Amino acid sequence: MAVRIESVTPGSVAQKKHICGGDTLLSINGHTISDVLDYRFYLNESKLVLEVEKDGKVKKIKIRKDEADDIGLEFRTYLMDSQHACKNKCVFCFVDQLPEGLRDSLYFKDDDSRLSFLFGNYITLTNMSEDEIDRIITMHISPINISVHTMNPELRVEMMKNPNAGTSLRFIRKLADAGITLNTQLVLCPGINDGAELDYSLSELAKLIPAVQSIAAVPVGITCHRQGLANLRLFTPEEAGRVIDTIDEFNRTLTENGGYPVAYAADEFFIQAQRPIPGENYYGDYPQLENGVGLWSLLKSEFMQALESAPSPAVSQKRKITWATGVAAYPLVCELAKAAQNKFENLQIDVCEVRNRLFGPTVTVAGLLSGKDYFDTLKDVSLGQKIIIPEVSLRKEDDRFLDDMTLSQLQQALGVKVSPVPNDGAVLLSELIED
Repeated sequence: MAVRIESVTPGSVAQKKHICGGDTLLSINGHTISDVLDYRFYLNESKLVLEVEKDGKVKKIKIRKDEADDIGLEFRTYLMDSQHACKNKCVFCFVDQLPEGLRDSLYFKDDDSRLSFLFGNYITLTNMSEDEIDRIITMHISPINISVHTMNPELRVEMMKNPNAGTSLRFIRKLADAGITLNTQLVLCPGINDGAELDYSLSELAKLIPAVQSIAAVPVGITCHRQGLANLRLFTPEEAGRVIDTIDEFNRTLTENGGYPVAYAADEFFIQAQRPIPGENYYGDYPQLENGVGLWSLLKSEFMQALESAPSPAVSQKRKITWATGVAAYPLVCELAKAAQNKFENLQIDVCEVRNRLFGPTVTVAGLLSGKDYFDTLKDVSLGQKIIIPEVSLRKEDDRFLDDMTLSQLQQALGVKVSPVPNDGAVLLSELIED
């Protein structure tokens, strides 16, 4: 394969070597370049020989650089070819539960190992070949995030509706044996892959420690748009509690045998079980934050530390803030708001619980709230000087909500500044007390 160069950065090494947009990159140091992983891996040397096709002729171009330096080639897409689509038809797939009318990109199901390495996406391994696994091992791409769901091959085929789902589990062992670090997740569906099946999956993944550095158990997400899909339901409080207990017992066994905890239940399980979120010591180095594991604990810890060190007169004039969040985080936000108001007498924080009208009441996380959800909740509220919302509600590239409403459109509709804030306790406190 080869990749077409879209453009060249002005003043770059590539431009000085007379490489132009429209040329084709064939190889680097004799290695064929087919996508971003090849390009990044083989570019990371100080002496390069590029084979470039220019006007139908192949030229060899020598380049010297510092290892970390870029050479200035730009390609049509970030991956340098098309994104790999998912070939599974998982019974719990969230994309299948989306309503019509959202932006097109939300309906694309990716299952791309390159995105796992570059952006932390989770992959199932079902559409990968031995050659692709070997490339990961050769390049020592690590860590890799894997959606396992179950270590039972037959059940995995049934859940993912892909005949390769069971046999592809062998790749987990192959990657582990090659020293590739693995973060794994189990999307649990009550009555399907919890209970005894969860015990089995945990025990099988334990055999691959230390390559398997973390296991996240995440409850299935269910929207109100499941017409014609498999009959799934949410966990009951008792079932959610059993998942937590199973994971705690698994970690206890590891510790008693000289190991360390690697498995964690997502925050949602504690909410569903109506149990307190554990303290920060429970989560170690927080290896699965992107999966909603330990977000509450970390945010509370950071916020309380920042609050303790903040000077009491930090809010010199009366100040009213509206803090809007999803149903799941509402109790925590109320706790943090109360702590801040207790310290700063001039600070008034009104916490608004935003219910999800787009996906239905079973979806409670702030990351899946739409712009209209926020507007419908806040339009008749006395908002004060500013509204704070979780940054995860927005697509970072263009500040758009899931329903394509922009942040500026929401601000204009409400007539008040709307500040998206990351899951960072210190930053959050600053937004509350600073103009």
